[in-house]
Amino acid sequence: MLDALAEAFRASPALFIGFGLVLGLTVGSFLNVVALRLPVMLRNSWREQCAALMADDAGEAAPETAAAGDEPPMTLSRPRSRCPSCGHAIRVRENIPVLSWLFLRGKCSACGTPISVRYPAVELATGLLTAAVAWHFGFGPQAFAGFALTWALVVLTVIDFDTQLLPDSITLPLLWLGLLVNLADGDRLFVPLDSAVIGAIAGYLSLWSVYHLFRLITGKEGMGYGDFKLLAAIGAWLGWQMLPLVILLSAVVGAVVGIILMVVAGRDRQVPIPFGPYLAAAGWIALLWGEHITGAYLGAAGLG
Repeated sequence: MLDALAEAFRASPALFIGFGLVLGLTVGSFLNVVALRLPVMLRNSWREQCAALMADDAGEAAPETAAAGDEPPMTLSRPRSRCPSCGHAIRVRENIPVLSWLFLRGKCSACGTPISVRYPAVELATGLLTAAVAWHFGFGPQAFAGFALTWALVVLTVIDFDTQLLPDSITLPLLWLGLLVNLADGDRLFVPLDSAVIGAIAGYLSLWSVYHLFRLITGKEGMGYGDFKLLAAIGAWLGWQMLPLVILLSAVVGAVVGIILMVVAGRDRQVPIPFGPYLAAAGWIALLWGEHITGAYLGAAGLG
């Protein structure tokens, strides 16, 4: 069965692209859950750790977490998704990516409370980006590895926009996975292992250096440590050669978006703008077209 499906995907690139679209839409629905719940789970964990540490310093017993009969701690799978206004449990037919939102006209079927357009937007974006990866690489290990990188970058983008957090529980596994997919010289998917290792080191240290230099000059923190780890992960996937392009693209896009937010939306320039989404966008662009962009630039500069 799997062999026949693989042959069908190889014979029909359009079929594989369609598969990527549907798979991406489905995964996008789950990424919405991760983006909403993971920051809450992290904050709950931090509160418990802080309470336990304070109790230990005071020589008191650690506070109890949940009594019998209380609602269990939030996880990615529990409790079941519900309307935040009325508590209506989301049924399967109300959870079909994009289509359910359209059929419900963007409202809860029970109380009529508007459902944020962000949910179908994340699903659609994930579907289209996954389909683009399928189109670019074709059926094979590179495409499936690209799917995983794309999904991680999407959920990190959403979380960072919402909370200005880039969780270690995503960035660090992404870094190790980048090294893993480039592990063997004969079986590597994107770059040689030495390039991946140097990319991880250089990605982290480059932003780490900028961070400390900026803090030394201004006395302020310009970015978070999550940005260092995200660029290190991108370097592990794509190699150190792509880091200048990723940094340049992310800086340009971040500056343009920041100016638009200040001019059009009237955003206070003192309000911090998360840098992670621009790193993620630049990393995804480099995944698909980094070599073409770099080659075109070097050719135009007479260095190719």
